[in-house]
Amino acid sequence: MPTYIGLMKLTEQGIKEIKDAPQRIAENIKQLEEMGGKLVGMYVVMGKYDYVGIAEAPNDEIALTFLLSLGMEGHVRTTTLKAFSTNQFMEILGKLP
Repeated sequence: MPTYIGLMKLTEQGIKEIKDAPQRIAENIKQLEEMGGKLVGMYVVMGKYDYVGIAEAPNDEIALTFLLSLGMEGHVRTTTLKAFSTNQFMEILGKLP
């Protein structure tokens, strides 16, 4: 499954309701799993972003659907990176002329 790295920043609403974050995170993980995805890792970080999530989804359309629904909740804004494993990178390099 493709891998996605989500960089998330809390919105004003998100920081005001930060005590509810564990419940929201659990609900979002369940939603992702119901869509066929899987959370690989979730981290609270310091710096430019507040959370980093690493997830797998069956395809870009499902990943985008999940991310849009996450954004609609209003607690975080996301920047998403599609990631390639080292093995995938080696395969891509092998296709170069």
